[in-house]
Amino acid sequence: MTREPPIPETMTLHVPFRIVKRGGRKEMQLPHGVRPDRKADNTTVKALARAFRWKRMLESGEFATIAELAEREGIAPSYMTRVLRLTLLAPDIVEAILDGKQGPEVTLARVMEPFPIEWDGQLPSLCSRRIK
Repeated sequence: MTREPPIPETMTLHVPFRIVKRGGRKEMQLPHGVRPDRKADNTTVKALARAFRWKRMLESGEFATIAELAEREGIAPSYMTRVLRLTLLAPDIVEAILDGKQGPEVTLARVMEPFPIEWDGQLPSLCSRRIK
């Protein structure tokens, strides 16, 4: 009969990270070079879903104008037009956002800013690296 070494009661684990604020919430930031599995940004995904839903409602003729739809939704028409602009994003960018592979620099605030309509020019204006 062999004896196992005793299991220590206390274990210390050091994980290098720092806490940063992003959009009013705290996020863990890992050291440079470490790439965690990304999750989809729920706020950006929700904005995309709203944009495509509103676009479908306008195209179907359910609502004649953006102002009419905005009134029903209880939001400002100017906000609705900014969100509707998300339907003009390139399909690879939309797919990357839905898959959580968009990179940390592609945030809702960033995609709500004006961007080129041409799909080839959108990615460079949104981030400095290519979406994989």
